[in-house]
Amino acid sequence: MNRRRVALFLSAAVATGALAWAQTPAAKPAPKPAKPVAKEPPVLPGTEAVVETAKGSFTIRLLPEVAPKHVALFVKTAKAGAYDGTTFHRIIPGGIIQGGDPLTKDPAKASLYGTGGLGLLTAEFSDRPFVRGTVAAVRRPSSVDSAGRQFFVCIRDQPSLKGQYTVFGEVVSGMEVVDQISLVPVEGDKAKERVEMKVTVKEPPAAP
Repeated sequence: MNRRRVALFLSAAVATGALAWAQTPAAKPAPKPAKPVAKEPPVLPGTEAVVETAKGSFTIRLLPEVAPKHVALFVKTAKAGAYDGTTFHRIIPGGIIQGGDPLTKDPAKASLYGTGGLGLLTAEFSDRPFVRGTVAAVRRPSSVDSAGRQFFVCIRDQPSLKGQYTVFGEVVSGMEVVDQISLVPVEGDKAKERVEMKVTVKEPPAAP
């Protein structure tokens, strides 16, 4: 093979190799590692929630040692401002006041009050008694494992509720305001007056 033929052969080989390389699909970049999901810090014992209404304010001491998941959801909801503008839509005089349903922000949805914000948690029953001032989670009548953002406050001792609802707090001041809310006129058990709330979380001071 003379030099000219060798040169043509090498030129063709290089061109063929370059074409083959050009047609090779580029390697896909490695997928970026997923960002770790930040966990909510646990709610500290001694954390309180101040519930402000037009009739006054009352303070709930939350009980994370009794119902940690319920307390965590309540605190998360309150810090997001999701309780603000909701109402105490259900009142049983001498029994309970109930509120926190996100649907109660809209007066046009009055027929649905009591159905919103449920089905988020499983029960966390305890030996805590249902005494005056007890704060517990509302659930659907059909399931004990259907609590969520709604809550109720006991006006009087109600031992029959033990084992049926999850206790996650207790009113430590302003119970007279709860009593005033319980006197709002009702139609059946539906409040005829809008008693809106604003909830602020107060965390205990950091240890020195």
